Amino acid sequence: MSIDVHRRVKKKIEREERAYEIQQLMKEKHSDEYEVLEEVFDRSTLMTIYDLMNKGVIAEMRGVVKAGKESRIYWGVSQEGEDLAIKIYLTVSAEFRRGMLPYIMGDPRFKNIRRSSRALIYAWAQKEFKNLHLAYEAGVRVPKPIAVSNNVLIMEFIGEAGISAPTLREAEIKRPKSIYRTLISYVDKLYKKAKLVHGDLSEYNVMIWDGKPVIFDVSQAVPIEHPNSVQYLIRDLNNLNRFFRRLGVEVTPVDDLLRRITGGQV
Repeated sequence: MSIDVHRRVKKKIEREERAYEIQQLMKEKHSDEYEVLEEVFDRSTLMTIYDLMNKGVIAEMRGVVKAGKESRIYWGVSQEGEDLAIKIYLTVSAEFRRGMLPYIMGDPRFKNIRRSSRALIYAWAQKEFKNLHLAYEAGVRVPKPIAVSNNVLIMEFIGEAGISAPTLREAEIKRPKSIYRTLISYVDKLYKKAKLVHGDLSEYNVMIWDGKPVIFDVSQAVPIEHPNSVQYLIRDLNNLNRFFRRLGVEVTPVDDLLRRITGGQV
């Protein structure tokens, strides 16, 4: 056996031993959580979660908040006792991978990304983290981004005691006109300050917390130089106008909003 082959075999054995060690540690320290996670996630994901625990980003994982085809969101707690939303992207959803391609492949930030399954999922998690950071810095109310590693995204939990805040569709809207104006201002800030377009904004991905809107699910948000950014912006504005018109709000025509937000550049 050559020296190179011997080294590769040795490294493989070491990785397998380390993975087994991590699994045992997780079972000992977080047995209930691990049993639930082990049923759903692959070894790489479990190692990522353990690494975040080991670094002190996550102190506890307490239960599933939302389970979808593309990801699962867990309620967690930080070392400081703050509630966390732990979003774990599934690495086996082929339909999800096909759906994300138009948003990644047209995004200049990800022009060199490989199209392999795991690489795309990791890029998508990074994309949501970066979009959250840009939106948060622009003054848009979104869950505060905390950390990202591989297919695991950690952010502020919007809600209380593991129960997420209601969506715009679910909530009792007491001041629809004010919320409409706030959301339009968020779209404006996203475009002008964060240089982003949400791309999928509707009553399904806005939460109401303390009487105010919080935008979430920003993974598909694209930079304004994306070839489809204007199309996505128009769709976002149409969605908001449609929803609030039903609530009796006198909405601003989409053409007027578009001119205001883009400065008449489109």
